[in-house]
Amino acid sequence: MNDSVSGSPPAQTQKLSLGVIFLTLFIDLIGFSIIFPLFPGILDHYLAKEGETGLLGALLSFLEAFDQPGEGSGHFTAVLFGGVLGSVYSFLQFLTAPWWGRLSDRYGRRTILLYTVSGTVLSYVLWFFSGSFLVFILARLLGGAMGGNLSVASAAIADVTPPDRRAKGMALVGVAFGLGFIMGPVIGGLSVHIDVLALAPGLAALGVNPFSGAALVAFGLSAINLVWVYLRFRETLPPDRRSEHFSKRSPGQIFKARLQPAVRKANWVFFVYILAFSGMEFTLTFLAWQRFEYGHLQLAYIFVYVGFLIVLTQGLIVRKAVPWIGEKAVAVWGLAFVMIGLFVIGWAHTPGWLYGGLTFMAVGSGLINPALSALVSLYAAAEKQGETMGVFRSLGSLGRAIGPILASFVFWWYGSTVSYALGAVMLLLPLGIAFLLPRPGTNQASG
Repeated sequence: MNDSVSGSPPAQTQKLSLGVIFLTLFIDLIGFSIIFPLFPGILDHYLAKEGETGLLGALLSFLEAFDQPGEGSGHFTAVLFGGVLGSVYSFLQFLTAPWWGRLSDRYGRRTILLYTVSGTVLSYVLWFFSGSFLVFILARLLGGAMGGNLSVASAAIADVTPPDRRAKGMALVGVAFGLGFIMGPVIGGLSVHIDVLALAPGLAALGVNPFSGAALVAFGLSAINLVWVYLRFRETLPPDRRSEHFSKRSPGQIFKARLQPAVRKANWVFFVYILAFSGMEFTLTFLAWQRFEYGHLQLAYIFVYVGFLIVLTQGLIVRKAVPWIGEKAVAVWGLAFVMIGLFVIGWAHTPGWLYGGLTFMAVGSGLINPALSALVSLYAAAEKQGETMGVFRSLGSLGRAIGPILASFVFWWYGSTVSYALGAVMLLLPLGIAFLLPRPGTNQASG
């Protein structure tokens, strides 16, 4: 395996680059999650404006065909509507992450980040003027496509961190994710009170709507990020380490790339884990609402608690655990913890048991993400960091696109206990594969 840090940038450049990457990921995740608490209101808004016609009517007709009596009868269409909108975003990330990663291998990380962050800014401009449901969907499609730049950010971290500190560097991604998921919904809930039309009623003719205030906040954050990348990000991939060719493969063909066997195994572990975890993440509020009659504030506490534990785990525990037991063992323990957490949450009948399960689940998740990211990066050759991390992140996005929809069907047809037990059982597959992952630096890892 090639040393991915040979010829790495000087220490000051590394520090600057890591700081900008953290800010980019943090703001990306705020922009992604800021819309979560707005889904029910967005559905009501476009229903009142357009009725059940056009694209929205076709989508609702499709969803209502599956609204069968179950544990959550009467709410399934609204729940799956939010799941579909989230899945659209993640599916575009799935398609574009390998492409952005490979482009950054050829042209450098900074150039591609400037393009993608600019596209993110434009997606929020579309959302701001989304007078129709079609324009709103186009804004989500563009935002998802640009959100594939997570692969570029991961590759940039690999560029500036030595192998023995790779997991610590990848933990930066997880910390940014955790903080973004904590802050995004909170900002979304507050920003909906920004009434742009009250300040400028004439903008209604241009498509400005009750949710344009949230779009404006997301636009402002992304615009700040764009300026920060332009001014402060220092290129992490020198010209002499860039790929010489850029093959024009289709999104499907990108997964036929010649990846090391160890990378393929780690990719499968990550995909199945995200499939199960994202389904839990999406249905958790409905379990707490149904079983414990939690209100909006209590539901917010759940996500703040989970996000805080993930940040704490990735910011502190991973840094100590990886040098002690290695990336592979950290990933195995993480999968075991998440499995336990899902079982406990599924059977919990008191708030104490619920939070006990959430603790296992959050700590496990905090261990898995940086450990697997580091393993994939360490398995990959230096000149293929962008492409390899792109495929890895893309499979995670595919899992996030499929998981919430599958979990919604199981949850509303068979109940929360079955749904969470099934998610835990699913993790037996990646747990078994994780035991077979080689140690970084061995012939099996690099062959």
